Amino acid sequence: MKKVLTLTLTLALALSLTACGGKEENTTISVAASTTPHAEILEVCVPILAEKGFTLEIHEYSDYVIPNTAVEDGEETANYFQHQPYLDDFNAERGTHIVGVAGVHVEPMAIYAGKTDSLDALPDGASIAVPNDATNEGRALLLLESQGLIKLREDAGLTATPNDIVENPKNLVFQEVEAMTLTSILSDVNLAVINSNYALGAGFNPVKDSLVIESADSPYVNILAVKEGNEQNEAVLALVDALHSDTVRDFINEKFDGAVVPAF
Repeated sequence: MKKVLTLTLTLALALSLTACGGKEENTTISVAASTTPHAEILEVCVPILAEKGFTLEIHEYSDYVIPNTAVEDGEETANYFQHQPYLDDFNAERGTHIVGVAGVHVEPMAIYAGKTDSLDALPDGASIAVPNDATNEGRALLLLESQGLIKLREDAGLTATPNDIVENPKNLVFQEVEAMTLTSILSDVNLAVINSNYALGAGFNPVKDSLVIESADSPYVNILAVKEGNEQNEAVLALVDALHSDTVRDFINEKFDGAVVPAF
């Protein structure tokens, strides 16, 4: 009888420790994020989540690939750096299974002056730098089209490339480069179309320093994304609530002054 009681107590203690260990592990949320503005926005969520018993770990990345592969491989709980068109394209090309769970903000893409200080002064044969990833390049070309600089095929859509240009009255020459390098080559080209997170990181204010900026109703909402199957994870839902809080909305509006726009 004594042996049975001892075994029972031992098993109970082991189960208790296992449960505690599991709970502690599940309260840590690791998120892969771009430095600006994503990581800054996530920092606001740290105390909000702490009040609910969750620890938020923010890991900053400078590229558009590893944050997704890290979520796919289970190294990160979630990521926050991309919009849905980019994620859809990434999943299709790489066979990953990542899903968006919440729209958080819009970073209006903008056109910045390099060698030429206005659209009206743009010379024939001017060089235009654009992102080389599928969805952001199409987005950049659509912005240029909205200014009458080019015309795209009607069915080009969000994944348009320079090959889809059917009218180019100024004979613009396009340089397709990685989005993160656009600010560093700005002085070498006439114009560049740059994502706001990289513009902000380089010290630009997209509202004040750009020649043209997307409207606030842009469809390119930046999202929180997780691996398929984790959408209802308790920690993920807590993070969504924190990102959609009034505290985060106020922070975005006050900190970025229109360069980043809440989407909730």
